[in-house]
Amino acid sequence: MVSSERTVSDSSTLEGWYKSSYSGGGQGECLEVARGHARVPVRDSKAVAGPAVVFSADGWSVFVAAVKGGCFEA
Repeated sequence: MVSSERTVSDSSTLEGWYKSSYSGGGQGECLEVARGHARVPVRDSKAVAGPAVVFSADGWSVFVAAVKGGCFEA
């Protein structure tokens, strides 16, 4: 399942996926996050059997705070 500390090669092997409330509308720019894991897996919603990036809980919190704070340009 986990191919390294930072990725999962086939994210369909994990359960608990939900779409981010910050994902774009109908433009296919959607992220999904899986709940219930010690680390936080994140994947492209269009690639359910594709890879997922895995964040530490602290790393995910920092990333979410940066998104909410407008640190990334659209």
